[in-house]
Amino acid sequence: MIRDNHFIKDPDIPGPTKEEVRCLVMCKSQVTKKDTVIDIGCGTGGLTLEFARRAAKVYAVDKNPEALKLTRLNLEKHGLEDKVELIDGFAPQIFKTISKFDILMIGGSSGELPSIIREGYRKLNDKGRIIVNSILLETRMEAVKAIKGLDLIPDVIEVSISKGRILDRGTMMIAQNPVSIISANK
Repeated sequence: MIRDNHFIKDPDIPGPTKEEVRCLVMCKSQVTKKDTVIDIGCGTGGLTLEFARRAAKVYAVDKNPEALKLTRLNLEKHGLEDKVELIDGFAPQIFKTISKFDILMIGGSSGELPSIIREGYRKLNDKGRIIVNSILLETRMEAVKAIKGLDLIPDVIEVSISKGRILDRGTMMIAQNPVSIISANK
């Protein structure tokens, strides 16, 4: 797992997804060396890089060109640029240009989550996986409803991570944003 402090960051671009959350996403995704992954809303590329270390091919999609530049820098820093195709565009429209894939990872949806899940499902290979990371309550609800609408059974976990900050007197635990990971298998 790539440590959080090994990513190039920009305060105006979300990410990277916290290391512990990336660990759980990799576990839930069951990614293999044969898989093709699409990462919608890649931000700084935290999950894109982790998938690139494990999968055959990754498509990293973001509507923000600055996010894609930052993802490219992180890929180059870690020697993973050959395994990833960066796509400047909006989901779900980009599905028209991509063939079938095994894992649909959604980290950002710009309010289009139900359409992204529905259209992505159509391109998802048999036994493919859908994973949605959510920091908003509304996104959690949308993801569960959209996945159930495909007659899939969503698995929902919520993670609250606290990291220790060492002080003179002891260790203070500092809470991070809770994240929900909603996943389903086709």
